[in-house]
Amino acid sequence: QLQLVESGGGLVQPGGSLRLSCAASAFTLDYYAIGWFRQAPGKEREGVLCISSNGDSTKYYADSVKGRFTISRDHAKNTVYLQMNNLKPEDTAVYYCAADYALLCPQYAIEYDYWGLGTQVTVSS
Repeated sequence: QLQLVESGGGLVQPGGSLRLSCAASAFTLDYYAIGWFRQAPGKEREGVLCISSNGDSTKYYADSVKGRFTISRDHAKNTVYLQMNNLKPEDTAVYYCAADYALLCPQYAIEYDYWGLGTQVTVSS
């Protein structure tokens, strides 16, 4: 079974940057669209951004991160990255990556087949 592991979370000041990584062992991510989601305390899980399996297209689920967050993938390293710039306190959440065995990014979270355990991102001064 595909296992996803997120890393790169931490504490950062407002306006700072972080890069999250989503890696898999034992399975290649080449055939999976990869999405990033987040869940803040007391709130529902929210989609953030997704990249297609071939890396040719991306899909923003959250308008609030446009212009600040980008997604990329390195097939050689079997890793997908979420670059987060100009972070705001409202970006504080546990961030999860998820994989869907498909070329294009799915419309809904329920379509994703596998999920990681998450990494905490805290934006605070």
